[in-house]
Parts: sequence; structure tokens; C-alpha cells
Amino acid sequence: DNRQKMSYWFITITKISYERIKMQEKIDRIKKIIAEADAVIITAGAGMGVDSGLPDFRGDHGFWKAYPPLKDKDIGFTDIANPQWFFSDPKLAWAFYGHRLNLYKNTEPHEGFRLLLDLVKSKNNNYFIYTSNVDGHFQKAGFDKDKIYECHGSIHHAQCIHSNDGMIWRMCESSVAVDGAKFVATKMPVCPECGCVSRPNIMMFYDHEFNAKRTLAQRKRYEEWLEQNKDSRFVVIELGAGLAVPTIRNFGEKFIKRSKKATLIRINPRDNYVSQYIGVSLKCGALDGLRQILC
Repeated sequence: DNRQKMSYWFITITKISYERIKMQEKIDRIKKIIAEADAVIITAGAGMGVDSGLPDFRGDHGFWKAYPPLKDKDIGFTDIANPQWFFSDPKLAWAFYGHRLNLYKNTEPHEGFRLLLDLVKSKNNNYFIYTSNVDGHFQKAGFDKDKIYECHGSIHHAQCIHSNDGMIWRMCESSVAVDGAKFVATKMPVCPECGCVSRPNIMMFYDHEFNAKRTLAQRKRYEEWLEQNKDSRFVVIELGAGLAVPTIRNFGEKFIKRSKKATLIRINPRDNYVSQYIGVSLKCGALDGLRQILC
């Protein structure tokens, strides 16, 4: 019995030591890739905000944990994130988006944002950010607003519910008021052009009214930056991008496959697989991963 126990512990310790060595080799490789890069592309999904205390809406149960009143109505995330609510029940629609607006305004970006900011400063600010997050936390953390491409829009901006080619304006803290107990908006922003109810300038599900002018301007700046860096060696650092809405993952993988000199670093606690031919992955959260590769 003692020999079996000793053998078991020896195998366990050996396995742990081997895994630690392999992990350190991976981290060292990632650090080398980053050190040799001339340009940095940061791509981020909902998982990037989890370490700041933001919900990632992973599945209906995760969403309902953040929004219990919608569980009682059996309304999931893909149901409420639909522009039709601004026509049929704008007070409910703005209760959801108004709560998120205030949540994002009152939440501070975690330490990982500072680590990334230090990294891009060391690269002469030769970077661009591509994110599906609408929280505005990259701007809040100090990144240049002209180097951020928010592919799904921003909750800090609003548009008319009827026009996908009208004004886009920035909302202030007092733009929306929400009765949390009843989960209804008691104050909603209106369109300055026609006076009707407005909506966030966010790409929602089944959305035909999204005003893309602001996002297209960001895309144009990104493409101009790429042209300036056509001979650069890129590193793409992907953070918290899942498979449910694979916009961020697809963007990074397609970029790597098109580019002659680019490597993908994928940091994700669950969906962390990446082909060895295009990059390296770490199975952990965004903040933990950034601490390991940038500290």
C-alpha cells in the first residue's frame, strides 16, 4: 500500500512539474513574439470585462443572474437585445440598456487595461483595438479613441429608432433613468431630429436600423493604419472572445491567415483552442493571462 501511494504521488508531482514547465515554455514563447512585434492589434470580447466585475451573459442562466426581472418574463439576452422592443415596449428596452449604461459608467477597467496600455506605449503607440464590447472601457482606460474599432457600436451613443442614416449623438449620465424594482425606464432619450424615442447605437440581433456611420468611420481609420503598417510584424492579442458570437475570433483568425507576418495570442478560460500554425493560447481569464505575459 505504501509503495502504491508513493508511486501515485511521484506520478502526480511529475505530471504537475511537467505541466508547469510546458506552461512556462509557452509564456516565454509568447513574450518573445510580443517583443519582436512592430505593431499590436488587441481584440476583445465580453470576457475582457469579467475581471472588472461585468457580466458576460454566458447562456440564459448567466444572463438572468444579472437581470432577474427578465427571468420572470422568460426573456433571454438574444430576445431583449432586439431593436423591436424600442417600438413595442421602449420602457423595458431602455430599462435594460439604461441599466447597462450606468453599470459601465460606474465600473472601472481592471489592471489588464493598464498592462496593455504600457505595452502599446513601448511600441510607440503603434496599435489598434478591435472589440465587440460596447462598454467604452478601452477609452475609459486611456486608449486613443481614434485607434478603437467598436464593431458592434457603443452604448454611450444613441440614434433614432426610425433612421439608420441620421444623427448619432453621445449620451450623458442623466440621459436615462431606470426604476430597478419595476425594471422600467422612467426617463428615455429622444431623437433631437424628430422627437421620437431613440435607441443605443449598438448592433443588435435581427437589426436593420443600426446606424453604421460611426462604426464605418472607425473601420476606415483601422484600414488606413493597416496600410501604414503593411510591412510590419503583427501580434494579435485576443482576450475573452467566445464561440457563441464568434465575431472577434473570426476577425483575428482571418487576419492571421491573410498576413505574412502575424501571430495570434488567444487568452480564454474555456474556448482557448488555436491552431499551432497561427498562434499560441493560454487557458485563463484576461487579467490572469495579461499578468503572465506582460509582467
